[in-house]
Amino acid sequence: MIDKIKSGISTVHNLPPVAGSKPKNLNFTHFDDNNLSHGEKAIILGSAAVGVLSAVAVLAKMKGFSLNPARILKTNWKDWALFKYKHGTNAIIYEEPEIIGVASASVLGGFVGGSIVDKRNIKAKKREVVNQILGNVLVPVACVGFGSRMFNKYAETLQKAMPQIAKNTKPAKIINACLQNIPNAVSTLASLSVGIFAGNRVSNFLNEKIYHKEIDRDIRATDFAPHVDDVCMAASLTNKGSSFGDMLARVIPLALLVPGYEAGSAQE
Repeated sequence: MIDKIKSGISTVHNLPPVAGSKPKNLNFTHFDDNNLSHGEKAIILGSAAVGVLSAVAVLAKMKGFSLNPARILKTNWKDWALFKYKHGTNAIIYEEPEIIGVASASVLGGFVGGSIVDKRNIKAKKREVVNQILGNVLVPVACVGFGSRMFNKYAETLQKAMPQIAKNTKPAKIINACLQNIPNAVSTLASLSVGIFAGNRVSNFLNEKIYHKEIDRDIRATDFAPHVDDVCMAASLTNKGSSFGDMLARVIPLALLVPGYEAGSAQE
């Protein structure tokens, strides 16, 4: 999964100095992890996983779950904090604070693992920690959260405005349900797109104005892959109380391994 995501992240290019300007010290940060061995990649991913699981354990404890390994093993796996999703129970709800907390733990874990196996690129990893937290977590999550709550305010009106087939057949009911969900899908895609674009601008600003690093981070279709957590959060917030939204939110901790891995594998 990680390798597939990496293939969509753009590489950096050497830029010639502009005539009459002072040449910049162009030390590029990139995300081509081919310089890392499989074992080093595994350590970085594992350390990010430790961060994610630690954060989820804190959330689970706050919800009343036991962290005693013996009790966990005796409990049906469907009732574990990672998998329990039914609305109205003590299942973990992933909204903005929870996602930011888990993502931060993932990035910290990935940074620690990356610093252990790749000491030569610690500065690049420190910069990427800031880029990931601001550009790939805080900004997109804020946009998706705001968009989801705005949609909920007008959801009923928007759904009623959608055309419906005036037949009581099974195909007609399926089509009508799909039509009513179009505003939800459009709202999710729009808020996610705004969040990714804004996050990309924040990352470029940090790199060029603060770190003085020239980095080509143009948005591509595959850049949507690391934002599975935002999609799941939007689906959960716009489908509150539904099994679909609650179940989809269980994917969020897995998706949040990505920013941790990227922080740990960043190189000059």
